Amino acid sequence: MPLKGRVHKFSDDINTDDIIAAKYLVSADAQELGKHCMETIRVDFSRAVSPGDIIVAGSNFGCGSSREHAPLAIKGCGVSAVIAKSFAAIFFRNAINIGLPFLESADVDKINDGDVVEIDLATGVINNITQNKLYKTQAFPPFLEGIVKVGGLMNYLKRCQQGVPQQDKHR
Repeated sequence: MPLKGRVHKFSDDINTDDIIAAKYLVSADAQELGKHCMETIRVDFSRAVSPGDIIVAGSNFGCGSSREHAPLAIKGCGVSAVIAKSFAAIFFRNAINIGLPFLESADVDKINDGDVVEIDLATGVINNITQNKLYKTQAFPPFLEGIVKVGGLMNYLKRCQQGVPQQDKHR
């Protein structure tokens, strides 16, 4: 099932302190964190997000400290995926852990704030509906799709332990 939403565009080097300020790290509640997502760089960001919207950013997204709260805040405010030129390694791992899809694309400069895009994780196709353009990126591996589908790595591992058939865990 494709992900579809309005783009919220950010620049390079968006760090975890930008994503969620340290003063909010007292909570691990995704919705509570989501209320404060990106507020240090865009005060009204969480109120502007509609469920399913997508963040598009430049290089080195999620750099900085290794807080799992960053992807949790993004997911908690309703963002369905992040597309960036590149991701910091720790953000990459934390996003997988909580089931937040992310894609690297060299074409992020062609996508504008407010565009509506649709992402097919299985094929790696980003359809910019607003501009009627397609961008190709690497397909999301089936096991990562499975992790996203069940809401994160811990849920995925629980399903594996319960003996859920392989075809049910993916696609």
